[in-house]
Amino acid sequence: MHNPPLADRMRPTSLNDVVGQEHLIGSGKPLRILIESDSIPSMILWGSPGTGKTTLARIIANETKSHFVSLSATDSGVKDIKQIADDAKKRVQSVSSLFSNNEPNAPAPRTILFIDEIHRFNKSQQDRLLPLVENGTITLIGATTENPSFEIISPLLSRSRVFVLKSLETQHISHIIESTVKTINATTTPPIEIRKEATQLLSHIANGDARSALNILDVSIDLLHAQKPNDTEVLTITPELITNATQTKTLRYDKTGDEHFNIISAFIKSMRAGNADSAIYYSTRMLEAGEDPKFIARRMVVFASEDIGLANPTALVVANAVFEACTTVGYPECAINISHGVAYLSQCKKDRSAYDALQKAREDVATFGDLPIPFHLRNAPTKLMRDLDYGKGYNMYNPTESLLPKEIADHTYFTKKEPGNDKT
Repeated sequence: MHNPPLADRMRPTSLNDVVGQEHLIGSGKPLRILIESDSIPSMILWGSPGTGKTTLARIIANETKSHFVSLSATDSGVKDIKQIADDAKKRVQSVSSLFSNNEPNAPAPRTILFIDEIHRFNKSQQDRLLPLVENGTITLIGATTENPSFEIISPLLSRSRVFVLKSLETQHISHIIESTVKTINATTTPPIEIRKEATQLLSHIANGDARSALNILDVSIDLLHAQKPNDTEVLTITPELITNATQTKTLRYDKTGDEHFNIISAFIKSMRAGNADSAIYYSTRMLEAGEDPKFIARRMVVFASEDIGLANPTALVVANAVFEACTTVGYPECAINISHGVAYLSQCKKDRSAYDALQKAREDVATFGDLPIPFHLRNAPTKLMRDLDYGKGYNMYNPTESLLPKEIADHTYFTKKEPGNDKT
């Protein structure tokens, strides 16, 4: 029989054992106050993988002496929720009948329903939770790596507190690694030592994910035991061993999740600020995490007109050339073309006048609808149309004449500037 994964065996069981999240569970912080006062509301724990969402939910149940039930949204549904609700009601009834005479004011037992990856529940499944949360049948703790504003229905979100868990810092991960090695050495032989450089490497590779760090450490220890000579007194974890156990570093990047939008936002804003270094970094980070190069190139094409515009019309040509290169050359070579294009676009002068004009025109189209086209601008291919004054009075060489419908004849969208001349 195999032991549970190291990350599971090392899971903290009390608030004082938790590493990180001081902004929530440090002394005098909001979540700790709620736990210590036994005033737990339904809540959503939002954070990156390995930040301790499941661990924190279990600790909350333990500290408040609540009945803990766990579901994974990937393999559970309405039927499971109904069964848990029925069990919770029976538990309350059982305790109520037991204490009805001796302790009429005895508190009803709390059932904490923990739903991992709650963002994977569809609307009807989330709807089923609403009355249970509202009438107190369950106290919901949902865990999600996605923005609750987008993934949790508004009625359920309004009945829950959202607590944001931060990615662990490298010093947090290092502390967890060192504590884990110490715990292992207390129960197993031969002892294990981990070199400082190996701890630093593993802390960096983990990318703020404690579970990832312990999984890699677990594999490293297995490799040590498989390779050790019989007379070895100490097993040493080296940076080389960590690299072998890791194989490849996995960057956190969900193409449909928050990190995707965070990085593309940072990429665009870096080019807008003229910071080529950060723009190249973010584009490279996306590529290394598996993003489609054409997605990045498409954003560059949009940027060339939206942000650079008339300040340098050639920017659109360059951006389109990058997109074409991504299509014809492909990855990984097209990464060079992307870096080339990003550096160019970042250094270009910026002019949003054409983009701003578009937005103003859209506002008028939405406000005024299908305004009649002025008669002198209408097409007049037939005698009847000409008799109705279609096209009458049109002067193609009068730049000061308003050609807009009369209702908006005085509206201005485009603020004319001197066009750029391809200089950055």
